[in-house]
Amino acid sequence: MPDRGALRFVNRYLPDRPPQGVLRWQLDRLARRLPRPPRAPITGVTADVAWLRANRTTTAFTWIGHSSFLLQLDGLNILVDPVFSRVASPVPFAGPRRHQPPGLALAELPHIDVVLISHAHYDHLDRPSVRAIARQPGGAPRFLVPRGVDGWFARHVREADDVHGVDWDHTIALDGRTAPVELHFLAVQHWANRSLWDRNRTLWGSWALLHPAFRFWYAGDLGYSPDPLAIGARFERFDLAAIPIGAYEPRWFMAPQHVAPDEAVQVMLDVGAAQAIGVHWGTFALTDEPLDEPPRALAQALDARGLGADRFTVMRHGETRRFG
Repeated sequence: MPDRGALRFVNRYLPDRPPQGVLRWQLDRLARRLPRPPRAPITGVTADVAWLRANRTTTAFTWIGHSSFLLQLDGLNILVDPVFSRVASPVPFAGPRRHQPPGLALAELPHIDVVLISHAHYDHLDRPSVRAIARQPGGAPRFLVPRGVDGWFARHVREADDVHGVDWDHTIALDGRTAPVELHFLAVQHWANRSLWDRNRTLWGSWALLHPAFRFWYAGDLGYSPDPLAIGARFERFDLAAIPIGAYEPRWFMAPQHVAPDEAVQVMLDVGAAQAIGVHWGTFALTDEPLDEPPRALAQALDARGLGADRFTVMRHGETRRFG
């Protein structure tokens, strides 16, 4: 919700204060020469571009990398948190670099109908990427973004002529091929900024997409809180959820803002997802764990709870999963 006096947004369950210990964390990273490269190669697959461009009937999820993915639902091509740049940074020559190329290149995308943004951090909102998508042949897509991010688009992505800023619990209906798709922007525990001076001046959140044949939830970035349980109580079930499993070490610093794999499993259970796909890993080295560690930690978390490995899975860059 917005704190109107300070023109900032605040979490529902976490005090509004900057992350504590940033300098301590960065000095520790330098001393330990972190982040380390992956212990095993992270490889992608060749996406079936022709099928993706022709698909109008099959529900499909294609992982592009990190938190970027293409969801195809009832004839709609929905692109989420698109980041195609080499670095997740305000400048092209510094910052966390991409260790794996996008599973789909910008030029390989089908015509995008809708772009969803979860929040304004550079690994989720990339100016060159959204500008390129706004210039796609056939016209710009509709951009649905957190409140305040619409103002950023007005200043920095003037090619986008249909940008809609939304608050938590806001609902938008889109026309699918056979039935409407309801999009709900929902609260999770995180924060947002683009610089040192604009912390929480824009909102953050998760997206639920409801269709008679398929119910989907994307968590965005989140620390563990009662929010997923509230989402589960409100919507009762999802066929699929995309939940972050990476960028979680060290826990003393990351816990309020990023779930670890064992917490990601709990989030899946809280929201009532029949299946989940792990995102936010294997692409950018943002924190201290090796890039290839999250899938192993996820497998251990599932085993500890007696859940099958097929309940919460990971994908390779460029891989497509088809549903129904």
